[in-house]
Amino acid sequence: MGCLNHWSQMRGPWWGALSLLLLVSLVATAPQTTWAQEAEVVEEEAAVVEEAAEPAEPAATAAQDPAATEGAEEEAAAEEEAAEEPLTLEGVAGKVDAAALPGHIAWMLTSCVLVLFMTAPGLAMFYGGLVRKKNVLGVMMQCIFLMGLMTVLWALYGYSLAFGGAEKYIGNGEFLLMKNVERVWDESAGAPSTPMFSATMPTLVHMLFQGMFFIITPALICGAFAERMKFSSMVVFSILWGTLIYCPLCHWVWDGGILAYNSPHAIAGGALDFAGGTVVHISSGVSALICALVLGKRKGFGHDDMRPHNLTYTVLGAAMLWCGWFGFNAGSELASDELAASAFATTHFSAAAGLLAWVLFDWLTHGKPTVLGAASGAVAGLVCITPAAGFVNVMPAILMGLAGGFVCAFACAKLKPMMGYDDSLDAFGVHGVGGTLGAILTGVFATRAAWDIGAGEKLGMLEGGSVLKGQVVAVVITWIFSIVGTFIILKVIDVVMGLRVSEQGEVIGLDQSQHGEEGYIFT
Repeated sequence: MGCLNHWSQMRGPWWGALSLLLLVSLVATAPQTTWAQEAEVVEEEAAVVEEAAEPAEPAATAAQDPAATEGAEEEAAAEEEAAEEPLTLEGVAGKVDAAALPGHIAWMLTSCVLVLFMTAPGLAMFYGGLVRKKNVLGVMMQCIFLMGLMTVLWALYGYSLAFGGAEKYIGNGEFLLMKNVERVWDESAGAPSTPMFSATMPTLVHMLFQGMFFIITPALICGAFAERMKFSSMVVFSILWGTLIYCPLCHWVWDGGILAYNSPHAIAGGALDFAGGTVVHISSGVSALICALVLGKRKGFGHDDMRPHNLTYTVLGAAMLWCGWFGFNAGSELASDELAASAFATTHFSAAAGLLAWVLFDWLTHGKPTVLGAASGAVAGLVCITPAAGFVNVMPAILMGLAGGFVCAFACAKLKPMMGYDDSLDAFGVHGVGGTLGAILTGVFATRAAWDIGAGEKLGMLEGGSVLKGQVVAVVITWIFSIVGTFIILKVIDVVMGLRVSEQGEVIGLDQSQHGEEGYIFT
């Protein structure tokens, strides 16, 4: 301690001067170079590195290595030809598209997975939790079976009927049996060739993505006749409905048919449907209502305990549907770009608003916020925004979600008891009502600022556009077509093979009567 005190006493004013003198002496003795000299040194070192990196001149003569010499001459000729080729806007655009193609494909394949994920486990768990425990496997079997059945039908003829050609009412045989879809061998090029749907997507990818919609749409209808329709009848119904209802509607809206926006065949100018408000939700929801009416009520409806047996399944299923819906809506841009990001955002915010609206409805009408209301509200918000996802901005999306949550909650809690129909899992109340509301509100809130699909033309009513008329016309046509077509299909099946399971089969449950299995075995 004494030494330290002595050292601190020595540090006086002269200490700073001594330190400064020492620093100056060190600088003076260091080698002095200018910035220019340092730059010359760096350039010399770089030149040495480049020289070392350059391949040595081949010592072999043409006689010693003729193949190498010939290859070098061909390479030089190719470089000279490329240098002489003029730079054009089309050429640059082609290179940009080629560079972006892997990114677009990656996003679209991810969207395919997300939409398939919506059917199972998403919808399977959502519906599975809503039925009684004796029917949980029956509902899940319907979902996963349709993943197989509808996929095969899509490959055989479904994709061709929906997207083949440019006819007014139905597709042609352009893509039958995956013709003009799958990769082929190009004799002239001596390499495989991939048919392209657009500059940003192979036809194979588009076929896969749209096929996921073909799977989930009839699966949505299953919620209306849950717990009472024969499995065999469900299979035949799905085949006929997918062929005769879904494929024509898809062609009308998304392949230049009578409901496509600005199509030469369009009625009333056509409709804006970004991801399936008419094609998926209105068609499935309205058809679900017809199924509920034709099949009649479940045995014991109105007095037996028919509460959901496992709301934990339903909540998890709703969360999966929410996540999968990003592929459903944002993927419908068919590219990874700014519009896909916008559709992603509107999807998320509408779902959130729908959840809050339905929970608030339950809180006001039942005195408590319900878990089922939260799950159902999120789905209602997602349904409502589906036709508008790429045509509106975020704040209108929140308004649409709020409207979807309130209106669908009213339809399920008030309208259904008032009308007396037995829509088991509220397929009509959510998808039919929510899809209709969303399609109409698209005509109100659509804006060219989100997607300038009309080349500068105003779209929604709020910005002075005129698409609302086309939206209403598309809704009416979709309702009529779905009602008439579904009714005829159901009546034919009922006459040929019957629709409902036997009374005994309904009492013991579809798990055992239709599949000989049980969802829960506690022994």
